[in-house]
Amino acid sequence: MLIKRKSELTGKTHEKEIDVNQQQFLNWASGIHIQNAMPNVSAEDREFIMTGITPEEWDGAFPAEDEE
Repeated sequence: MLIKRKSELTGKTHEKEIDVNQQQFLNWASGIHIQNAMPNVSAEDREFIMTGITPEEWDGAFPAEDEE
């Protein structure tokens, strides 16, 4: 499914193809915890679905301690 989200960090709109079906998405939208509604989806992709934040944006905003 093609997911389009606006990043909560940057305000930029991103699209990403994620292996999730309509029922899983509706389950999450109705209040089921995303990790239970979409157990086959990576944590990175679940974050994108919830917040629109890409891994690159996340790394830029919250660098690893050894990179500071």
